[in-house]
Amino acid sequence: MTTKNADSYTRTWSPDGDIANLALADGTHLRYLKTGRGPALVLLHTLRTQLDYYQRLIPLLADKFTVYAVDFPGLGWSDIKPGASYEEPALRGAIVEFVEALNLEDVTLVGESIGATVALTASTELGSRVQQVIALNTYDYPQGVERANLLASIVVKGMRIPVMGLMFSKLANPAILGGIMGGGFYDPKKLPKDFVLEQLRSGKRPGYASVETKYFRALPSYIAARNLYPRITAPVTLSYGDHDWSTPQERRDVARLVPGSRMITLRQAGHFSALEHPEDIARIALDVTASANHTPMLRSA
Repeated sequence: MTTKNADSYTRTWSPDGDIANLALADGTHLRYLKTGRGPALVLLHTLRTQLDYYQRLIPLLADKFTVYAVDFPGLGWSDIKPGASYEEPALRGAIVEFVEALNLEDVTLVGESIGATVALTASTELGSRVQQVIALNTYDYPQGVERANLLASIVVKGMRIPVMGLMFSKLANPAILGGIMGGGFYDPKKLPKDFVLEQLRSGKRPGYASVETKYFRALPSYIAARNLYPRITAPVTLSYGDHDWSTPQERRDVARLVPGSRMITLRQAGHFSALEHPEDIARIALDVTASANHTPMLRSA
């Protein structure tokens, strides 16, 4: 089960939402926040972060959606299970089980980074439960976080080394984590310092270093997940920051793989667009929901 004070940071920005834990079939508990009213919208966060990643976006959506923000297995304050896999199929299975266990229908799946990739692949198994997918800066290309900056390249390459990677994970401090994350912003000043500290707090749990290194070593499984994209039947909106780590060609390749998808580009935005430009992401979610038949074209922000 999660730590007693797990919810203290979330309560600083979401005082009214319900915070709960869902037990998966394997006994693992996923921590999640439920808030707002309206049709279901499920938020899937980025690599190494947690549901608080959406602290600036959720208040903009809660009047129109019942928002469910989930901590991925092993991350944030969800359970750490010894020997668990954190490759894409495992995360996909966890999110499919989450949506089915809560019996959610007409769901809008919104994810950023690995959350975007999992939103896309989970939709292939959830079928008619998914009304639409909004995939922000998909994480499905070589190097991944290593492209953020030199610091990220050194640290992430180190964490991908078996055994030695645990040492790199345990070195985490505000300067290192903040420096790596800052490489995912067009304007690094938009990275909340208190959120960096919260991630370090949740990262002090026993076994977390092993979880983190496994996530970084799992990148090939997220690249391989692109093989599922042609099976997607739900309407998909792809959004990329113009300064995302992916290349323009990699983005076009994803758009070609996802049937009928539309791609928009956010200006002056990096990899962490929900933190850097929450108003633009909220507008996208509201626009695509209002356009149930997806005939109007969205304009780049």
